[in-house]
Amino acid sequence: MIQWTILLAAETAVKEGGLFDFDATLPIMALQFIILAVVLNAIFYKPLGKAIDDRNEFVRSSELSAKERLSKAETLARQYEQELAQSRKKAQEIIAQAQAEAQKTAADQIAEAQRESQAQREQAQREIEQQKQEAMSSLEQQVDALSRQILEKLVGTNLVNS
Repeated sequence: MIQWTILLAAETAVKEGGLFDFDATLPIMALQFIILAVVLNAIFYKPLGKAIDDRNEFVRSSELSAKERLSKAETLARQYEQELAQSRKKAQEIIAQAQAEAQKTAADQIAEAQRESQAQREQAQREIEQQKQEAMSSLEQQVDALSRQILEKLVGTNLVNS
């Protein structure tokens, strides 16, 4: 049965003018193609193209704003690094100044302590010298007294007093 159908179609095709028949079908098909192209353009291609253009514009604007933000962030980072460096310098200067003041204060206190100890040594030396003098004078008096007693015992009291 399929064979009869193919043969019948082939005979009708031969009778009507062959494979390309230029009757009213060709212009109708061309008109249908143009209408389809216009409808697809209006319904599908223009909205799709607009969506793609909008998306491209959004990507471009997002990229530009991201570049601006990145530039701003880099500028702020450099500024903060400079401020941090200045703060560190100031802190180092303050620390150095405090250390210098502490060393000066320590040196002053050490010098004061040395002066006080020197003064105390000199005072102690004077007291020792004074006590030595007193002891010597006391010893001289005792030596004189003992010498007189010895002389009185040896020579007698009459001769010693004269």
